[in-house]
Amino acid sequence: MASTNLKQRIKDGPSTPFPTNNTTKREKKMAMAKRGLRSLTTAVSIPLSLTLVTIYFSGATDRYRTLPKPFWFPPLWAVHATSMASSLLMGLSAWLVWAEGGFHKKPTALPLFVAQLALSLIRDPIVFGYGGTRVGLVVCMGLFGALVGCARMFREVNPIAGDLVKPCLAWTAYVGVVTLKLLFA
Repeated sequence: MASTNLKQRIKDGPSTPFPTNNTTKREKKMAMAKRGLRSLTTAVSIPLSLTLVTIYFSGATDRYRTLPKPFWFPPLWAVHATSMASSLLMGLSAWLVWAEGGFHKKPTALPLFVAQLALSLIRDPIVFGYGGTRVGLVVCMGLFGALVGCARMFREVNPIAGDLVKPCLAWTAYVGVVTLKLLFA
C-alpha cells in the first residue's frame, strides 16, 4: 500500500498559539505565560484607558476648583490619580477571576464588574464635570453596591481578587462622602 511510505511533514514551528504534543514542557510553559501576559495586559489596559479618556474629556467645572473646601477634600489631580489606580486594581482582580474560570463558575460576576466599570466611568464627569451632585451621589451608591457584589463574588473564586476590591470600596465610600459634602456646599 502506498500510504505506508508517506512521511509526516514537520513544520518549522507551531502554527497555533497552543502547544502541540511535540513541544517540550518549557515551550508549553512559555506559550502559556505569553497568553497569560497578553490577557493580563488587556484586562488592565482597557479599564485604565477608558478611565483616562473619561478624565481627559470630562474636565472639571470651576465650581469645584473655586469652592471653599475643608482640608480633607482631595485636589482634582488626586481624585483622577486614585480613579486610575482603582481602575487598575479592578482590572487586575477581574483578570484573576477570569484566569481561574470564575466568570463561568459565577455568571453574575461579569455583569457586576461591567456595572461597576460603567458607574465608575460616569461618576467623575457627572460630579466634577457637570456639577450634578445629586445624580453623582446616586451613582456613588450604585457603584458601592456593585463593588460589594464584586468583592463577594470575586472572593469566592479567588481570595486575592476579592481583597483587591477593598481599596476600591474605600475610595468609593470616600468619594461618596465628598459628593455628599458638595451637595450641601
